Amino acid sequence: MTSADFTADVLAQAAAFQSDFEKARAEVARTIVGQTEIVDAVLTCLFVGGHVLLEGVPGIGKTLLVRTLAQATSLSFSRVQFTPDLMPADITGTTVVVEGQSDGRTTRDFRFRAGPLFAQIVLADEINRATPKTQSALLEAMQERGVTVGGETHKLPEPFLVMATQNPVEQEGTYPLPEAQLDRFFFKLLVKAPSREDLAEILERTTGGEAAAPTPMLDAAKIVAHRALIRRVPVAPSVRDYAVRLVLATQPAATATGRSFATPMVEKYVRLGASPRAAQSLILAGKCRALRQGRSNVSTEDIADAALAALRHRLIMNFEASAEGVTPDGVVSNIVQTLPLEGT
Repeated sequence: MTSADFTADVLAQAAAFQSDFEKARAEVARTIVGQTEIVDAVLTCLFVGGHVLLEGVPGIGKTLLVRTLAQATSLSFSRVQFTPDLMPADITGTTVVVEGQSDGRTTRDFRFRAGPLFAQIVLADEINRATPKTQSALLEAMQERGVTVGGETHKLPEPFLVMATQNPVEQEGTYPLPEAQLDRFFFKLLVKAPSREDLAEILERTTGGEAAAPTPMLDAAKIVAHRALIRRVPVAPSVRDYAVRLVLATQPAATATGRSFATPMVEKYVRLGASPRAAQSLILAGKCRALRQGRSNVSTEDIADAALAALRHRLIMNFEASAEGVTPDGVVSNIVQTLPLEGT
């Protein structure tokens, strides 16, 4: 589909998407002070159908943000507090025996009892405190939008969004997420502490009168329709190639297939680069950003804007990076700054 076809066909739908995005954003902002970039990124994940990992110290509003988003979109919500003793069946559900009466005889049937994962927005709080066995229970749900219990697959509701949180400071008693699970998160967002002005506003809102609950601005049908619309936004071959080269630039020459686009910084500090899912995240986030700004095509700026959130959790750094304090953010920023906009 070309840009002209897109504009002629769904101009009204694009305007409705812009309006709904801003309404949801404004409603969340009534509860969440500041954190504009985080809110925009979380809404992007909601509208493109991607899961999000929120990392930040306790007490800065990660859980409140997720709960507020659920209220502002009238989607079903469940919260799972991850702990070392949490079992997979505690979140996916289990098959139970139900007794009944038929013709005077006692009957026993096996029925599936759904767990908290069967909600449209699932908050996986402190996900890195659960054991790898329990963490892996989320893999099928996040990728396939379904859960298999007792050999039977149960579909999850649509839209379905996992929003996980983790504390980057306290590591005792935690289990780092495996690379396969990290790769299934569309974005990883670093939630920072509030500024002086934002903290003053938080105190004003939370120590005064009772705050009003968010008003639902969206429903499931609208979100699903907007997801389909975003996927129709055209991407020029040169912009798609920029996203491809951006992902390939995270891969050291030793692991690259064909020509290497790795920067010297990648060669020195990265052991394994991003996967094709990273390129998918860049394109979909770029489409959402373009549509939100009233444009019917994606630019390289849209792709670059999503680079940090889409790539930081997909880079596996080597020991030298750890020893010298080099972070994935530093590597990704270096790639964005040095990668030519036009490919050769």
